[in-house]
Amino acid sequence: MKQENITYIGRFAPSPTGPLHAGSLVAALASYLDARAHHGTWLVRIEDIDEGRSVPGAAEGILALLAQLGMHADGEIVWQSRRKHLYQAAADTIAAHTYPCGCNRREIADSRLGVAPDGAAIYPGTCRFGLQEGRSMRSLRLRVPEPGYDVIGFTDRFAGEITQRLHGESGDFVLKRADGFWAYQLAVVVDDAEQGVTDVVRGADLLDSTPRQIFLQRVLGVPTPRYLHVPVVRNENGEKLSKQTGALAVAPGDEAAALEALLQAARFLGLPLEKPASLDAFWRTAIPAWSQLLAGREGAALT
Repeated sequence: MKQENITYIGRFAPSPTGPLHAGSLVAALASYLDARAHHGTWLVRIEDIDEGRSVPGAAEGILALLAQLGMHADGEIVWQSRRKHLYQAAADTIAAHTYPCGCNRREIADSRLGVAPDGAAIYPGTCRFGLQEGRSMRSLRLRVPEPGYDVIGFTDRFAGEITQRLHGESGDFVLKRADGFWAYQLAVVVDDAEQGVTDVVRGADLLDSTPRQIFLQRVLGVPTPRYLHVPVVRNENGEKLSKQTGALAVAPGDEAAALEALLQAARFLGLPLEKPASLDAFWRTAIPAWSQLLAGREGAALT
């Protein structure tokens, strides 16, 4: 079934903890191709809310690389570090659903409830009904529904049907961290809603965060975007490419190197492209190839 006259707003939201590497380029390319295949808007948002981890100059380097590769944002670049007032306002509106937590990481890990799908320790609910005597607030948590009412399900455009039980698989999750920074889960939900994002295309490493974000969207009363999580690039040890695992920066010195980087990312996504003669030629072939790939997975054309 054709999707016509549907507003599409997508985004690429890198964290400036270092230069763009091959894994990040795959996510950027997928989000860009999906927006262009839908004749939609593609936004770029710098997710620097964790200012302690941001590397000076990394964001500017990422933006310059995207431009060199021919990926140009439609509109103003948004920086999370300049939007803290929006996160505070959102937290204020849902204050009835949140509570202060005085637990530290070791105490949560020692509760032995297990580990959430994304690797975080499952919160046992120690402070759900008030801080223990002598404790002060370390973080702000969002209360998830009780078992039996906590199931969040959605259809991922790549991964298919996804279901998570929030109470048992994540517990009440953090909206504001002990270091004073707003948590990723809150910032991304507020930003997507404020920017009118209809489609989120990103790496599968964030797939397990999506049910929490959908629950938070419901609490805030904002729309839920469509989601598409692409496979992540891994190194020879099976580890996701990242700064911590020694991922090398994408740093093409000329157009030929830029084309090669794009071609490798496109082939990782499953696009059967031959090496084009120019960047313009790459985009002319890659966008329809993405439409065909996703039409096969979704059973519908993306035009």
